[in-house]
Amino acid sequence: MGPTATDARAVTRLAWLSALAAVTTLLIKVAAWALTGSVGMLSDALETLVNLAGASLAILMLTIATRPPDAEHPYGHGKAEYFSSGVEGALILSGGIGIAIAAVRRLLLPRPLEQIGAGLALSALAAVLNLAVAVVLMRGGRRLRSPTLEASAQHLYTDVWTTLGVFAGVGAVAITGRLWVDPLVALAVSASILRTGLGIVRRAVTGLMDSALPATERRALERALEPHVAPPVQVHALRSRLSGARRFVSMHVLVPGDWSVQRGHELLERIEAGVRQALPTATVLTHLEPLDDPTSWEDIALDRAESREPRR
Repeated sequence: MGPTATDARAVTRLAWLSALAAVTTLLIKVAAWALTGSVGMLSDALETLVNLAGASLAILMLTIATRPPDAEHPYGHGKAEYFSSGVEGALILSGGIGIAIAAVRRLLLPRPLEQIGAGLALSALAAVLNLAVAVVLMRGGRRLRSPTLEASAQHLYTDVWTTLGVFAGVGAVAITGRLWVDPLVALAVSASILRTGLGIVRRAVTGLMDSALPATERRALERALEPHVAPPVQVHALRSRLSGARRFVSMHVLVPGDWSVQRGHELLERIEAGVRQALPTATVLTHLEPLDDPTSWEDIALDRAESREPRR
């Protein structure tokens, strides 16, 4: 069973929340930068601009990802989410590079900061807002199994740490008068952003490569099969993959050749129901085979011609 219409609407609402938060915090951070002239605060605002671009793309991709399966896309459109999170990761990387360039320039050409108190107050407000939205998005992303929402939440968490770092750097400048602290903090922010961007891109590529279920879900799958797989019943060619919020599981179930079709069918129904209970968003495909037929043991590899495993 795939995501419900209610889940799809919930994912879209959370994506709009992310975009609204990005617009609001961007305005706050631009005001803080305009007041202080801090390159650290400029880097913070640039990261939020990237976040806004990512949130806008996420809304578009989620609109596609939540469409029901159709004739041209019988397995659904869930992988659109990986494109979204991958592009957001790339945008984060580009933002990190831009921040590093601005920081190096400010190191070479120092500039005194102004109205530091007002700028710090605005930065603190932006951090609190981003933290609240990040918590909501992460909880929603995990509950709805949305990689796009989780990527947006991770970006917002990074944004919070960025703002706190900038806050500390600008505060240090105010206390010590050392102007080089501001661009140095910006460089540290850039390194953190680059690390986050690489992680998001890596997860997106993994999703597009038809990766198996994560270890915790594989263990849940194995536990769901245990009550049904005991001599003489066997299972092989067990495969799984992720596609956005959807999970796909396939397997071959081997039973004695003298079983009736009805008996085999009832077993498969129980197995599929157990897997769907353990993995609510899973689509389960089972294939019944006779235990004593040698060809049943030549049907294990993804490409049957490559499978010549002898019967055990």
